[in-house]
Amino acid sequence: MSVILAIESSCDETGVAVIRNGREVLSNVVASQIDIHKVYGGVVPEIASRQHTRAIVEVATEALAEAGVRHPGKPDSTGLDLDAVAATNGPGLMGSLLVGVCFAKSLARVWGLPFIPVHHIEGHLFSVFIGDRAPEWPFLALVVSGGHTQLVRCDAPQQYALLGATRDDAVGESFDKVARLLDLPYPGGPSIQRAAEGGNPGAFDFPRALRSHDSLEFSYSGLKTAVLYALRDGGGPPADLAASFQEAAIDTLVIKTRQAVEQTGLRQVALVGGVAANRLLRERLGALEGVEVFMPEFKYCMDNAAMIGAAAHALFEAGVRGDSRTVPSPGLPLV
Repeated sequence: MSVILAIESSCDETGVAVIRNGREVLSNVVASQIDIHKVYGGVVPEIASRQHTRAIVEVATEALAEAGVRHPGKPDSTGLDLDAVAATNGPGLMGSLLVGVCFAKSLARVWGLPFIPVHHIEGHLFSVFIGDRAPEWPFLALVVSGGHTQLVRCDAPQQYALLGATRDDAVGESFDKVARLLDLPYPGGPSIQRAAEGGNPGAFDFPRALRSHDSLEFSYSGLKTAVLYALRDGGGPPADLAASFQEAAIDTLVIKTRQAVEQTGLRQVALVGGVAANRLLRERLGALEGVEVFMPEFKYCMDNAAMIGAAAHALFEAGVRGDSRTVPSPGLPLV
């Protein structure tokens, strides 16, 4: 059994959660910075780190109170005892990571608890273990977010193989860039999904890159450029452009996932990451024949500390520990 205080601050969300046994979310508090960054059309790293500094104490205080945790610094307090403090150690924005890691290490040191560094992508992988339904090891994972588009073979906790990744833009990044081309607000994923409603997904024949290749790599720069050329050549109804782009982007993910299933023989697939909240992707991937698909709740698709706590539980059980010398790594590889 474990009760872990987890912190996520890899980009522009300040998240703190308390997780019991890696499956039960006792609290999950997130302070979003979307309204701050949308005026710039994307995340400004320096602003993000400053906002984390401003928000993290309040968010942590709220998460601890909501979970009913006994204050480790007050012997006469009552409630659940914490077993460890965890934080995202990478990848991500260095300034943002430093805020979360330094805060977590400080709490762990003062409270006499172990500190557990967690890989951000491993956190996303464990988001499907929150709750009662979860895949069995080994399984295949499609990781889709603003910074990552990957197919990962998950053999056991901390045992992963990267089967394929994007050669250029991540799928979430392409949504943001195309949203800017269409004068839609940041973040691009929800904006394009809303704009595509009522649009004709077959109005433009946008490319599905590498669809006939045996490799499990992705490419989204050509799709983004195709939308740019369509606009340059006269364009069309914004809803049709958004729907056609979304259709091509999602179709590529489904094609490559199907290929990965065929190549590996794995029949359980986890869909994780911010883009996992896209309704069309959830519908299309869930319709794959002979495949059991696991998806986190919408609130656990985006960056959050609950998923970090879920991954931290497995690390805690395996005896993985960080210390005061642990330094975050913006480019930390999963494999």
